[in-house]
Amino acid sequence: MSYRREHRGSRSSLFDGLEEGGLSASSSYSHETNDHDNERAVDSLQDRVLLLKRVTGDIHEEVESHNRLLDRMGNDMDSSRGVMSGTMDRFKMVFEKKSNRRMCTLVMCFVVSFLIILYLIRMLRYFTLG
Repeated sequence: MSYRREHRGSRSSLFDGLEEGGLSASSSYSHETNDHDNERAVDSLQDRVLLLKRVTGDIHEEVESHNRLLDRMGNDMDSSRGVMSGTMDRFKMVFEKKSNRRMCTLVMCFVVSFLIILYLIRMLRYFTLG
């Protein structure tokens, strides 16, 4: 029985000055401490909000610059598509005639043989000097 009394006594000494809903209204020091803590928390929150605002502004600028870049690339792709289609139309006209087809085949053979000879000369230099 005495243990229970001692336990209740130590418990009451632990929670001395506390009411059922929290701190007692008579302690002005704890009230000032809470106000100070709240002010610090508000300042910290304000700093975080300003940081997030700056970061989102930077992200917005980055997105805008990427959109402009993509628009320019799209325009360039459209113009190169037009050039390529014109080139393909010219090739079609060239290959429609049999004599032009033979001439293109001859030119392609010369180009391929030139590239093969160039490759062989470089390989020969590599093995003789290397």
